[in-house]
Amino acid sequence: MSSPNLPDFDALWDYAHPDQTESKFREILLQFPEDNPAFLELLTQIARTQGLQHKFDHAHQTLDQVERRLGGVPSRPMVRYLLERGRVLNSSGKVEEAYPFFEEALELAKQLNEDFFAIDALHMLAILAPTEHSLTLNQQAIELAESSHEERARNWLGSLYNNTGWSCHDMGEYALALAIFKKAEAWQQSKGRVNETRLARWCVARTLRSLARIEEALSMQMALQDELESAGESDGYVFEEIGECLLLLNRLEEARPYFLKTYALLTKDTWLVDKEPERLARLKELGTD
Repeated sequence: MSSPNLPDFDALWDYAHPDQTESKFREILLQFPEDNPAFLELLTQIARTQGLQHKFDHAHQTLDQVERRLGGVPSRPMVRYLLERGRVLNSSGKVEEAYPFFEEALELAKQLNEDFFAIDALHMLAILAPTEHSLTLNQQAIELAESSHEERARNWLGSLYNNTGWSCHDMGEYALALAIFKKAEAWQQSKGRVNETRLARWCVARTLRSLARIEEALSMQMALQDELESAGESDGYVFEEIGECLLLLNRLEEARPYFLKTYALLTKDTWLVDKEPERLARLKELGTD
């Protein structure tokens, strides 16, 4: 645990800017003695920032520092080390090597009654698992979060509902997915989380499209677009869904500008450019007269 005079470094995470988060963490690291467990926990999070920057060799080197200092005593730093070693392996494409680290993290976290990190391990295992097994793992994580006395563990529920909804959607269980996404929307709204509530609402609308309830889906996406515009923001995935709904309603000319705006925004996403070039090519074609 960190000293009350030191900042809660986990609260300083900015996943959209891992480079900036790494800089913050390195400044804070200087405030911890190396024999403080918080020093090792913080090193695991520095490794995570490096993994998110695709600096996988650096991340492993940082985790090697942690491993050398851990010793054999079960501890929270050990759980976090296992989680981050697994995450770096997974992010660098070594999925099979990542599995044992998440499995060991889960067992150790349960042994230590660290619900938050047990849920983290379950959610990572669910990401790696085939769809049907993923659903089971997500349900286990939800049960643990709902029954936990840790507020931090219960705060996993929003993302767990989201992940479970997508597992159901991937299995073609659209009605069940819709119910879960609505649960996610209500949960996020109850916490006052504006961006997360918008994302959950987008998922509800996307599932309505899968259920062939196109007019309802379009209405929800248009309302999201209006809300984003009022906040001075835009979202390529909202534009994409508006375009897809209009296309299904045989309103191609109205859909074209949305596909064009989608293409302009989503080509800035390096992951999509790398992983889904066909999707982007289709968006470009649909947006062109």
